[in-house]
Amino acid sequence: MLEKNVTLSLRGCVQGALMCIPVFPGIIVFGAVFGTVAAQKGLSFLEALLMNSIVFAGASQFVAMEIYSEPLDRPTLIAMVGITAAINMRMLLIGASLRPWLGQVPGYKTYPALFFLTDLNWLLTLSQYEKGTRDWGIYLGSGLIVWAVWSLSVIPGYFAGSLISDPKTFGLDLVLPAFFAALLVPLWKGKRQTVSWLIAGGVAWATWVLFGGYWSIFTGAVAGAFAGAYLDD
Repeated sequence: MLEKNVTLSLRGCVQGALMCIPVFPGIIVFGAVFGTVAAQKGLSFLEALLMNSIVFAGASQFVAMEIYSEPLDRPTLIAMVGITAAINMRMLLIGASLRPWLGQVPGYKTYPALFFLTDLNWLLTLSQYEKGTRDWGIYLGSGLIVWAVWSLSVIPGYFAGSLISDPKTFGLDLVLPAFFAALLVPLWKGKRQTVSWLIAGGVAWATWVLFGGYWSIFTGAVAGAFAGAYLDD
């Protein structure tokens, strides 16, 4: 049974969607770049479009394209599955952190909606929850709009991606990191958050330096989660 203060409304969905507007340039550029990479790897337009919309995981998609080769053999396929799974393990922790909110929503609504879970709408949702909002339309609306923009952005990239193949030229590679950093501010409550964030960043950086690759995403997330759970304020 739903708690009285947990709701889902069209207003909340619209609010969540509008909150994502500042990061549209970054989403569009990187979606377009993925379209370019997919075309260079030999994927058809339909394959690129479907992969972008169904996988819906930016970092994992780029990594998969780095490994992908024609013809696709079993070892390559296993490598693609393994490394993308490692990158997305952080979603286990991200999803668990939404339990206090979405845990009050019936499973037949929650589980399909988890498809739209991203780092972006997770941060938006968490920040709004901390402010007392209980309309999970914030989560659903932001997830839907990000998915729609990401899915459509592959189209110009596939056909004319060379025009924006280097987002650093325009500084657009900083849009998403800057937005995420700004969203962390209202989540800060004191020593535990500061220390856990520093530990997460330090472990991620050390993993990147020592081993390279994308394991730093997972190790940083796990280290930060354990630090936040066991450190006293």
